[in-house]
Amino acid sequence: MSRSAHIDRFVTDNLPPKTDWPDLVFDRPELQFPDRLNAAVELLDRAVSEGHGERPAILGQDVRWTYRELQQRVNRLARVLTEDMGLVPGNRVLLRGANSPWLAACWLAVWKAGGVAVGTMPLLRAKELKEILRLAQVSHALCDAALAEELVAAQREAPVLREVKLFGRGGGLEACMDGKPADFLAVDTAAEDPALIGFTSGTTGVPKGTVHFHRDVMAMCEVFPRHCLKPGPDDVFIGTPPLAFTFGLGGLLCFPLWARASTVLLEKLAPEPLLQAIAEHRATICFTSPTGYRQMAGLASRHDISSLAKCVSAGEALPTDTRDKWREASGIEIHDGIGGTEMIHIYIASGPEDYRPGAVGKLLPGYRGMIVDEAMHPLPPGEVGKLAVKGPTGCRYLADPRQKDYVRDGWNLPGDAFHVDEDGYFYYHARVDDMIVTSGYNVSSPEVEWALLAHPAVAECGVIGAPDPERGQIIKAFVVLKPGFTGDAAMTRTLQDFVKAHIAPYKYPRAIAYVDALPRTETGKLQRFRLKALA
Repeated sequence: MSRSAHIDRFVTDNLPPKTDWPDLVFDRPELQFPDRLNAAVELLDRAVSEGHGERPAILGQDVRWTYRELQQRVNRLARVLTEDMGLVPGNRVLLRGANSPWLAACWLAVWKAGGVAVGTMPLLRAKELKEILRLAQVSHALCDAALAEELVAAQREAPVLREVKLFGRGGGLEACMDGKPADFLAVDTAAEDPALIGFTSGTTGVPKGTVHFHRDVMAMCEVFPRHCLKPGPDDVFIGTPPLAFTFGLGGLLCFPLWARASTVLLEKLAPEPLLQAIAEHRATICFTSPTGYRQMAGLASRHDISSLAKCVSAGEALPTDTRDKWREASGIEIHDGIGGTEMIHIYIASGPEDYRPGAVGKLLPGYRGMIVDEAMHPLPPGEVGKLAVKGPTGCRYLADPRQKDYVRDGWNLPGDAFHVDEDGYFYYHARVDDMIVTSGYNVSSPEVEWALLAHPAVAECGVIGAPDPERGQIIKAFVVLKPGFTGDAAMTRTLQDFVKAHIAPYKYPRAIAYVDALPRTETGKLQRFRLKALA
């Protein structure tokens, strides 16, 4: 390992022992990184030095920054961090805000100054923020003034947070930058110096801090975008995932800059405003969740989205019916993928040219994978088991004993049940914890959800296994109906019969509860653990 630039060694000292790390694989030319590497230099400074300075980089509400303008703002912000806030390399900086050009500049400035960025979801409350401050020993924060109240409340109980600057309307960060020189010599970080701590999004209710290096940030850019998405400098990225979520950090900041393209960063992009923004900015590449595509499918005809060429779905399983509805509405076949905070981004994916019905896709170049049983023995094609994967990125939890659950024998175990076919296509079944065992049958929650979603009355649904004294578990569905439909006994029979007609009859939901909304994370993932608590 090359000499670290970090003076504050907290993160490095709280990594798991090397013996508990996954095996890391760098067997491709594009994954050969130098010992000294700073992600902000590679993504931004190098773009300017290559002649892209006058190209648009980041677009927002009444904002249009070129690469050079973004670089100047990042440099001044890095000076505020180091000169005014006392940041030293290795300090953790909490970033709090909805997607915006200023939040993007904060991410890059923290990396350039040698700090470790800790992204947080905008809806987190003081209690949750306090826990993140404690776990990551966060000393500095850059926060949108509109979201300051909860952070201030958390800071009162977490004195480790010493320095806070607010940006946006009512904040003083921009004023602090005025008069600062527009140059800044990036900290000479090692490729294995920590760059970010990503906290898991909470589908299990127990978030963990995952550490990724500068090398990991660049590795994610050299895999999915290079080999599957294939963006170019004229592309305009847009989407909904927060930058605090590594799906959004890659798709809406790192990937566009890596491609020398531009990105649209707007707050509160619900389906209708997202479609409006696609039309206004002539966006070409969209990142959002399966739920987002399903909701937009019914609205797309009202907007001119003819500029859109590529769409990416990740974060949760993509139902076939949602894929079909979006293709019918837009003419676009979705790029599907599965990744995770622990792996930083997507490692199995498919594009329109290699899509196979029902499959997520194949392992991306640089990654290896297999399906294993509980003893880590490889299973043959067609047999359902746990996914095991390794590649240029992998899980390193910050001071967390659950590292041993995620990494075994050098393999990452994301907790997903899959099978693989003879041609290397991977088929998702469920989270391992979401497999339902009813009367001796194994049933995947997403499969039942996809069947229900194909019915015209169903807007959203979540399926779990509910305890049952006779069957062990029964399949229970929580259903959000579209306007104009009533959740009564007749509707229940209709939906049950519909499922029986489309998948094996034993997979139909024996119980259906009608709800106004489903519990989801800020990234759009269904929180089945909360449905299980209701059951």
